[in-house]
This record gives sequence, C-alpha cells and structure tokens, in this order.
Amino acid sequence: MIRALYDWTIRMAEHRHALWALAAVSFVESSVFPIPPDVLMIPMVLARPNRAWLIAAVALVSSVLGGLLGYVIGAFAFQEIGQPILDALGKGDAMTAFSERFNNFGFWAVLTAGVTPFPYKVITIMSGWTGMPLGVFIATSILARGIRFFLVAALLWKYGAPIRDFIERRLGLMTIVFVVLLFGGFYATRFL
Repeated sequence: MIRALYDWTIRMAEHRHALWALAAVSFVESSVFPIPPDVLMIPMVLARPNRAWLIAAVALVSSVLGGLLGYVIGAFAFQEIGQPILDALGKGDAMTAFSERFNNFGFWAVLTAGVTPFPYKVITIMSGWTGMPLGVFIATSILARGIRFFLVAALLWKYGAPIRDFIERRLGLMTIVFVVLLFGGFYATRFL
C-alpha cells in the first residue's frame, strides 16, 4: 500500500497541473492548512529535477502570498478566524504573553518559523494580530521561505538520484520517519 501511494505521488508530481497544486497547498499552508508543501514539493523535484528552481519559486511566491492572508486574518479577523485556528493548534492560551514579546523578536520569529517545521501559519496570524510592520513581515517571509524551499530544491537537484534510490529502497523506514516528524511537529506546536 505504501509503495502504491508513493508511486501515485510521483506520478502526480509529474502531472501537468502539479505546479498549480503546489501553489494552492503552499498558499493555504501559510494561513490555515496543517500539511506543509514539502509533501508535494519533494516528489515534484525528484520527478523533474530540471524544474527544481521553478518548483521552489512557485512554493516561495505562493507561501508568501498565503502568509499575507494569515497576516490579514490576524490583523482584521483574529477573533473570528485566527483564534479558532490557533486554538486548534493548541496555541490559543499563550496569546497574551506571546504577543507582548512577539514584536521584540518578530524578525527572528518569522525567520525561524519560515525555515523550520514550526507551523508558519501561527507566525503569520500572530504577525498581523500584534501589528508587526508589514514590510518587515514580507521581507522576512521572503528570506525565510526562500531559504527553506530553495535549499530543499538545491539538495534534491544535486543529490536527487541517490536520495530517490534511498527512499525507494527504504520506503517503509522513510514513511515511519515522515509520520514521526509530522506528528512530532503537531505535538511541538500544541504543547511547546
């Protein structure tokens, strides 16, 4: 079953509408969706390494635009939309204490969330809610998401064939590692 799912993902990554799907996932992940765009981006680059830079650029632009939606949610619809999203992620109670410190470290918070597996949507909503200067938010988002997506694309472009062979030979192990990282990220978001 895992092999069939993997083969299906690789086939979908080669589909002519894959870039649009990546753009949609990258956009919504930055404001409301819990699954990171890497789930689609990695197989896309593995399937078409000659398009690695285009794939990374689509993920970057879409993610930053989605981040702006998160910022707007935080700035103008925090109680109606932002608070329920953060409550679902287990971050609703820490809002007051967090907001007092957030803008002091806003650049670093956006940079860290944009590069690491920490849910970027939490930071995009918080940036709008706390009134982080929009220019700082946009510039930091471009830097952070650019580092993340272009680094992944560069590594897969350079080492794609050996990485793909490794994944295909150890698909069960890779699935377990992915699931552990995914749930670990949710756990860290909820309890840390």
